[in-house]
Amino acid sequence: MRTRPWQKSSFSGEGNACLYVSAPDGATIRLRESDEPDTILTTNPTALSALIRSAKKGQLDHLGEG
Repeated sequence: MRTRPWQKSSFSGEGNACLYVSAPDGATIRLRESDEPDTILTTNPTALSALIRSAKKGQLDHLGEG
């Protein structure tokens, strides 16, 4: 896997709790959070797109309850 620089999300403000993304190739997307930079989630564009669509539709709101 080629090394690509991490890019900070434009929705992350100043300070902590920033999301970073790296796409070393067209089939892999890596995500990490600034508080735990050694923990890296790996996914693909299709799965990430489905997650974002679900979140925008509110289909995941129940996960924050309780």
